[in-house]
Amino acid sequence: MSVFTGWRAALRIARRDALRAKGRSALVVAMIALPVLGVTAADITYRSADMTPAEQLTARIGSADALYTDAGMGPVRQMPGGDMYDSVKQPTGEVPPIDMRPVFPRGARAISEQSVSATVSTSYGIASTEIVEFKTSDRMARKRIDLVEGAFPRGTDELVATEPFLKSAGLHVGSGITVTTSGRKYTISGAVELPADLEAKQLYADPGAVIAPWQALAARDKKVPAPHPGPARWLVEAAGQGGIVWKDVLAANKAGAVVDSRQVFENPPPDSEVPLLRTNPQYAESRTYESGETSTALITVVAMALLEVVLLAGPAFAVGARRSRRQLGLLGTCGGDRGQVRAVVLGGGLVLGGVGAVAGVTVGLLLTVAFRPMIENWAGHRFGSLALRPAELLVIAVLGLVTGLLAAFAPAIVAGRQSVLESLTGRRGVRRSSRVLPVTGACVLALGVLIAVYGGTSGSSVLVAGGSVVAELGLLACIPVIVGLLGRLGRRLPLSPRMALRDAARNRGRTAPAVAAVMAAVAGSVAIATYMSSSLAESDYAYMPSLTTGTIFLSASDAEAAGRLPAARSAVEHNMAVTGGRADISRAWAGSDCNVYYEEENDCGTLELVKPAGKGHTCPLDTDGAKELAARLSADEHRAMMRTPACVDVHTSTGTFSMDSNNIVVGDAALLDTYVKLDDPAAAAALKAGTPVLLNEAYAQHGEVTLKAVHTYSPKDKQNRKAHPGPARKTTDRLKVYVAKPEYATTPGIRMILPQRTAERLGLHTQPQGSVYAVDRRPTDAEEQRTSAAIDQAGGGLWVQSNQGSNDRGSTILLILTLFAGVVTVGAAAITTGLAKADAEADLTTLSAVGAPPRVRRTLSGFQCLVVALTGVLLGTAAGLVPAVALRLVDLRQAMEQMRIDPMESAYTPIVLPWATIGLLAVVVPLLAGVLAAAFTRSRLALARRAG
Repeated sequence: MSVFTGWRAALRIARRDALRAKGRSALVVAMIALPVLGVTAADITYRSADMTPAEQLTARIGSADALYTDAGMGPVRQMPGGDMYDSVKQPTGEVPPIDMRPVFPRGARAISEQSVSATVSTSYGIASTEIVEFKTSDRMARKRIDLVEGAFPRGTDELVATEPFLKSAGLHVGSGITVTTSGRKYTISGAVELPADLEAKQLYADPGAVIAPWQALAARDKKVPAPHPGPARWLVEAAGQGGIVWKDVLAANKAGAVVDSRQVFENPPPDSEVPLLRTNPQYAESRTYESGETSTALITVVAMALLEVVLLAGPAFAVGARRSRRQLGLLGTCGGDRGQVRAVVLGGGLVLGGVGAVAGVTVGLLLTVAFRPMIENWAGHRFGSLALRPAELLVIAVLGLVTGLLAAFAPAIVAGRQSVLESLTGRRGVRRSSRVLPVTGACVLALGVLIAVYGGTSGSSVLVAGGSVVAELGLLACIPVIVGLLGRLGRRLPLSPRMALRDAARNRGRTAPAVAAVMAAVAGSVAIATYMSSSLAESDYAYMPSLTTGTIFLSASDAEAAGRLPAARSAVEHNMAVTGGRADISRAWAGSDCNVYYEEENDCGTLELVKPAGKGHTCPLDTDGAKELAARLSADEHRAMMRTPACVDVHTSTGTFSMDSNNIVVGDAALLDTYVKLDDPAAAAALKAGTPVLLNEAYAQHGEVTLKAVHTYSPKDKQNRKAHPGPARKTTDRLKVYVAKPEYATTPGIRMILPQRTAERLGLHTQPQGSVYAVDRRPTDAEEQRTSAAIDQAGGGLWVQSNQGSNDRGSTILLILTLFAGVVTVGAAAITTGLAKADAEADLTTLSAVGAPPRVRRTLSGFQCLVVALTGVLLGTAAGLVPAVALRLVDLRQAMEQMRIDPMESAYTPIVLPWATIGLLAVVVPLLAGVLAAAFTRSRLALARRAG
């Protein structure tokens, strides 16, 4: 019999066996298909979410041939892509807007785009938004802005809105809306979306519908504020089929326009024809940039996913080979040799691996298509198309097929070594565990950890990925010994958990692969979650809040608006979640008001809080030897130094309450309690007595501060100029202050609180600026809109400010990978424990035969699942921390290098454990697996004769 004939027979037997044991075969196929599904979906999602340059161009220019933009700097030179440009000569003054229409190629058709900021009415009150005049119904706008519901504007009294705006404003298609700044009313005719920015909150109207009527009204009525539209841009469609070519771009550059052309993008000119490259050759270098942390994380996660695919199928074939042991014994009695027995088991791996691979790729593709809208909303933009790369999908499918063969390899070797008698009777014999394997595994585990850590410290993502995989393989080799120790833990436990632990230890060949499968799945989830949690902690640390936690600020724009503060305060207190605390703030200045623009540089006065020189006052990272010092500091030492009073405001000299750098506010003791959160009776008594409270001790020397003022008055400031004629007057005052503790130096926007009577004594001008409120949560959109409406009704000119929070909430790619890793984790736990239960079916039958109560069968099955899932989760958590910590070491190395270049840059790179994720995986998933296993286990079973 030829080799091919033997394999045909083996494959036929494997196929028939798979069809005969449909339940077990389905579990095996699911075990292989699940990771293939996850990798397939992750690959398609990652490729689709990563917009290509062509898709990015379409997001900018829609279906037009080109986008013309006024650079505002006279004649320019640009790169073919339009992303980089420079002026031919530096303009000496303000460059007037250019008329684009003569610049367009002959016969071209163009539509304009121009935006203006305005306030509009909502169902709750008033909201600030951006209104764009743009012919949204034109075919050139397609793929840049698309209609979701209703119709495009059919006249100057209609406009369309993005869905996020409608949701935040409580409006819908058909609602009326008023531009409050001009008083003109419109109807929302449709809802639109920007495929490149699904979170945009904007309104769109036809050209001439908003800005021109508003300008005409402002010209007639001086009380109406004039609009300040941005520069116009033009989408252009060429008359012929050639599009906007490079010579058209060069002609537009001479007039001062930058052009994004589809034709030039697809057929870029040679470098010799790009004028910008002749003056700036460095622009020829590649400008593509990918985050180092994202690429490193991606490499590591993919490497661990490949290992996971191999491990997840192991228990399936180990169980399948034992369930088919009698059949393999019969094959031996019929003259089959060991090679043919091994071929049958490997044939099962080939058959089920192939089915699982095809099913995984197919279902992964279908699920990605089905959940595409949800993923796009999560990513914040639409996919240009589903990026299906046949070569990558084929590799994934082949990997699943090879996984089936590799997973069946060890069971095939074991089946080939068994005697015919053992196979027919089902007896497993007594075998001693290998002592070499766990020792080798421990050494490999230590080696893998060392490689991963070295890769992290050296910045090598390849070593991080390789070391993580090696460490997981080492831990995998240790699993049989760990499982063997489980039996010793149940000596004092009740019957069911004790039997479950001993059963797991006795059947290591079945338990160890199942634990390994769960461990592999959990390791990826924990690695991603740990890395994300750490990155978010770093982002939160770098975030500089504009206000202290739990506060909002009501601010007046000028003296006229300050007179309407009482009405505005009532609006805030009525519409927002104010807890009762309020502190009124005034601002102080010398000379003419520096918040008012004057043409001459010295037209306004200055007020400066002088920082003394010397140790404790000067930031060491802002001196000549800062780079040498930064090279010696660790990340934690640098972080601590940046939090000291001497360094805390080096990069953040201005704040919420002051447009200049002094950060001095006029207030009373209520400000300490409401905003500063300083509960100090001595500080409150000092303010009441007229003594300023200094929050940053670096500005004090011997309990005093130096306040320098230059009282300069502009000729346009007629009122103050008349009261203070003559040249500028300079004053330097030494003030005794109350110095707060060092931790209050980080208070946003305030360096010193000055009592009102002290400011008047120093000859400073003061004006009410607003009020600070303590709130129990951030205001909602509805609350902000109601408050804005009440303020506008009272006369306007005031607004409410709150902390927006850190915007960087993690990479979309990492979030997507977390989703798929979590799905694989739950699925792996369910399938592997189900296989373990199937393998122990004979033991459960024997348990019923000896008279065990029905509930024991249920609880035993549940605890068997719990043991497998819990052990795998705990080991997977430990394995997942290795790549996560190594990746953070890569980030630390990059941050330290950046800190040595700029000593003020933070090198803080924390490692934060995701306790919520770990708790979910370590507690909820195992308990859920155990409960489900107990629930789906039949209490009573018809007894059957047991072989042997």
